[in-house]
Amino acid sequence: MMKIIDAHAHLWLNVDTEVNGCPIHPLEPNRSRSVFFGEVRQMLPPWMTDGQNTAERFLSNMDYAQVSAAVVTQEFIDGLQNSYLEQVQQRYPDRFFCLGMPELPKPGFLEEAKSLIDRGFRGIKIPAARLPKQFLNDEMMQMLHMMEQRGVILGIELMDGDAQTGQMEEIVQECPQLKVAIGHFGMVTRPRWMSQIQLARHEHVYVESGGITWLFNDEFYPFPSAVRAIREAADEVGWKKLMWGSDYPRTITAITYRMSYDFITKSTELSEDEKRLFLGDNARRFFGFKDLVELPYIKNMSE
Repeated sequence: MMKIIDAHAHLWLNVDTEVNGCPIHPLEPNRSRSVFFGEVRQMLPPWMTDGQNTAERFLSNMDYAQVSAAVVTQEFIDGLQNSYLEQVQQRYPDRFFCLGMPELPKPGFLEEAKSLIDRGFRGIKIPAARLPKQFLNDEMMQMLHMMEQRGVILGIELMDGDAQTGQMEEIVQECPQLKVAIGHFGMVTRPRWMSQIQLARHEHVYVESGGITWLFNDEFYPFPSAVRAIREAADEVGWKKLMWGSDYPRTITAITYRMSYDFITKSTELSEDEKRLFLGDNARRFFGFKDLVELPYIKNMSE
């Protein structure tokens, strides 16, 4: 039986933060909408009325959709979730791999990153797309060298196209043993997206597809152009370098959690071996998951 791993998801107890001077916070009590960069957005499915995107709710989705494990990443728009994710990692070590995130816009984040690793985080997130275009400074490079030495994984999302790929090439040259997961499938619907995919030609660089259903939302399920883009990327760097990610929970305001991957399992354009690598085997090897739970298929009431 195929064991599925989600390489890109989010968790939080609450979101109340500010990014580049713009507030992001719940609209009002008992609503799942948020003020997002000045606009009202459906941040969560409407039945999550308390705004809490917890591990237990995600596990319920994972169990129903037969997803064995997930990588929990972070983003500035979620606010720092290190304290909560530390608890999640301790409580569910076989189900979640959580990335810590220091306050990267502020000097001194190197020491904070060291502290996060000492607390048990085995990965660090850099949302480079929300940092200045030239994000790679001396302190950042020191942090990356430290991560390489300690065997800590880097999760990173880049600005559209090739805006920051030159800096990624420099990182790979300086830290050749650093394991890197590039998110959002290189922002696949944007011009020059393949320049990010091509970074996975380097031995320890992988690409995960978190947000791909959002990027192809105008086409909608079953996302045939997304399937073709995944095959195109595989032709470029090989199937062993690509991992599925959902970008849960924001993506399931439009589709169910199972739909965020079963457009792959139901595709006739991909072989069973290709599906197995993309949906689980690559992430298991990259993130070091062991003893993955086997989940039975549960019929729903409409079947």
